[in-house]
Amino acid sequence: MRHGKKVNHLGRKTAHRKAMLANMACSLIEHKRINTTEAKAKALRKFVEPLITKAKAENNGTEEKNMHNRRVVFSYLRNKYAVSELFKEVAVKVGDRPGGYVRIIKLGNRQGDNAPMAMVELVDYNELYNPNGKKAKKTTRRSRRGGGAKKAETAPVADVESSQEEE
Repeated sequence: MRHGKKVNHLGRKTAHRKAMLANMACSLIEHKRINTTEAKAKALRKFVEPLITKAKAENNGTEEKNMHNRRVVFSYLRNKYAVSELFKEVAVKVGDRPGGYVRIIKLGNRQGDNAPMAMVELVDYNELYNPNGKKAKKTTRRSRRGGGAKKAETAPVADVESSQEEE
């Protein structure tokens, strides 16, 4: 039975796994996008999303709570440059997002060992999916039953033909 075994150990001891996830999280915060295996990507998402939530909550609390959140995040990441970038840039950019800060895109299998690969990226930094950081406007749905569009296109053509016949 596997009751209570939620952590994917990734074939590593605890200290190695924590160090690896910390390094991957620092790289993700610094570069906004990294390539890794699918299993590590899923473990990284569980690792980094609570840290982004703590960074985002800094603006709402008191000065003591802000410093506490920074110290808690630093205990996980162990890199002061990544912590400062997380609290200054990333937290501001994801301020209105209620969760889901990381996107995992499957890339296929690695050529050497056929391991399933994935790209992990911060959602708000991808310009293809959300250009200029704004949400796309919703368009109104239109019926396909004919209506105004077809009549508008055919009406001018009929007028041109009738005017040519008159000449």
